[in-house]
This record gives sequence, structure tokens and C-alpha cells, in this order.
Amino acid sequence: MIVAFSVTPLGVGEGVAEPVARAVQIVRDSGLPNRTDAMFTTLEGEWDEVMDVVKRAVEAVAEVAPRVSLVLKADIRPGVDDAMTSKLESLERHLPPS
Repeated sequence: MIVAFSVTPLGVGEGVAEPVARAVQIVRDSGLPNRTDAMFTTLEGEWDEVMDVVKRAVEAVAEVAPRVSLVLKADIRPGVDDAMTSKLESLERHLPPS
């Protein structure tokens, strides 16, 4: 499965980079394929391992924030590996060269 998620600390003021970095570090330390951009962190793996990483990421933010918001989108497709890369490659093949 592929999961794109965003963890937002609430009640910590405007600067949220440090609490969010705690979540991203959990993802990176997981060893699962992952990618972080300005809006979401995406990771790929089996259901239980992915959900465990998401839970630990939320808990890391909750350690420094009184409230946490989680947005999550999942693509559950058994038997498919490396979908983070292959889905993007498929898309790129359908776009004209720039």
C-alpha cells in the first residue's frame, strides 16, 4: 500500500516545522520507501508496518502539541511493489516532453 499523510500540530503557534520534523524523522528511520514534499509525506509498505509508522509519527508530534490533526489517503493494491516510483513513471510516459 501507499499512504500519503500529513500530521499537523495544533496549539503550538505558527511555526510547526520542528514538530513536523519529528514525524518525518520517524518515517525516515522506518526504512520504508518514503518521500516528503511541502504538503504530504508518502510511504509504501505492508498495511501493518505503514500504519505503525503513521501512528508513531502522530505520537511523536503529540509529545509536543496539545492536539494533532491527521490527513491520510491510502492506495491499497495487493501484489504491487514499488508503486511510488512506477505510478509516477507511468504518468510521465503520458506527458509531452518539456
